[in-house]
Amino acid sequence: MKFKTRLLVTFLTIVLLPLLLTMVAFMSIGGYLMNAQREFGLVNMDYTMMSEPAQTFERISEEVFEEVEEQIIFDETKMEDREYLSGLNRKIEDKASYIIVRKGNDIYYTGNEAAAGKIFGLLPGYGYANAGEDAGYYYNSMSKLVKQLDFRFSDGEEGSFFIITRINSLISKQLLIDMFIAIIVILIFTSLMLTQWIQRGVFLPVNELNTAMKNIADGNLEYMLNTDSKGEIGELYKNYEEMRLRLKESTDEKFEHEKQNRELISNISHDLKTPITAIKGYVEGIMDGVANTPEKVDKYIKTIYNKANDMDRLINELTIYSGIDSNRIPYHFHRLNVADYFGDCMEEVGLDLESKNIELNYSNLVSQDTMIIADPEQLKRVINNIIGNSVKYLEKEKGIIDIRILDEVDSIRVEIEDNGRGIAAKDLPNIFERFYRTDASRNSSKGGSGIGLSIVKKIVEDHGGYIWATSKEGEGTCLHFVFRKYREVAE
Repeated sequence: MKFKTRLLVTFLTIVLLPLLLTMVAFMSIGGYLMNAQREFGLVNMDYTMMSEPAQTFERISEEVFEEVEEQIIFDETKMEDREYLSGLNRKIEDKASYIIVRKGNDIYYTGNEAAAGKIFGLLPGYGYANAGEDAGYYYNSMSKLVKQLDFRFSDGEEGSFFIITRINSLISKQLLIDMFIAIIVILIFTSLMLTQWIQRGVFLPVNELNTAMKNIADGNLEYMLNTDSKGEIGELYKNYEEMRLRLKESTDEKFEHEKQNRELISNISHDLKTPITAIKGYVEGIMDGVANTPEKVDKYIKTIYNKANDMDRLINELTIYSGIDSNRIPYHFHRLNVADYFGDCMEEVGLDLESKNIELNYSNLVSQDTMIIADPEQLKRVINNIIGNSVKYLEKEKGIIDIRILDEVDSIRVEIEDNGRGIAAKDLPNIFERFYRTDASRNSSKGGSGIGLSIVKKIVEDHGGYIWATSKEGEGTCLHFVFRKYREVAE
């Protein structure tokens, strides 16, 4: 839930819930008090007693009052009949009411002697009931409602008929105290409920997020936060998880990068140590006079030269690796004629392979005008790295390398195949990874940095092509890479 919605719900709860509960409390307390009044004989009561108690109690004796009113009109002498008066009193005595009949200044009849003595002296005089339209009077100090009818006795003396009703107003001190207590309880309940709701919906998630951030600060990137919440809290959790995953990915990459750098340094150190040791040995041989003939001196110098070339190759690979790692390989793209470019490469490569007693077979099956867009220097590096890798693992008396240029309609495919020892199926998917070496023992005669094919893959992909390998153990390996042909745009 969004904070704006949560604030709106909080506002409405603060306003409406106490109001609703106050109404319920008012109705409940009022109902309880009315039930208490019924114990005193008051029936047919409703909630109008809370606002108009006098009118409500007036209706209690209305039937008897109307009956007496008619009787006075019809035959007022009936009011002298005590049995008749007793019958009237019985009708209302279970309704917290009784009657008083006054003759002159004395009580002629009453249904409640004790109560009548207290109020008799306060009753209005003869003729007072006809002074206004309302025949009822309320005595606030005694909580009594008095209704009066005047008549004359048979001897001509003035008489008055009174119905006295005890009024216990529900709007009383007790009601006010009860409602005050109820409102306090309602406000406390509302506050606790809102506090718990806000704590569960806001403070607990914020505390969890705070704990999670502390874990991040301590380097624990495995601490996860999961929630089904919507709104700002849900977005915070989602953003935290995205941040955590990115930090974890970045940290893992940094760790892997550092591991690879350490491995590279170890590999380069190992591979540089071998030619350096050889160079020192041959130089010492020359200095000590071991090479005592021109032929031996020439052989030693050639060996030193070859070892220096190996060192140069390793340093170049390290430089290229640095460019790969920072995406800063320098490219200078040109339109290249496939037949001409690969023809020149094969002449250069062929001389080197011939000196190593390796047979090179080259075939070009694309048309003479086929063009590609490539960096000639980097493409030559691809070819040299692949061929150099093949030469390293030929391990046969008669090595053979076949290079084929195939036409694939919109692309050309270059295949470089050798008859070396091949690559195991489990190793084949990994040969383009940085520092991956199938010869885990790092035979010094076949040493290398382990980044040659990863450089090849990077260069091919930067040209918009792709590369893969096929191999059979004991038979040889073939690397395939594809470049798109260059097409002139028709004007």
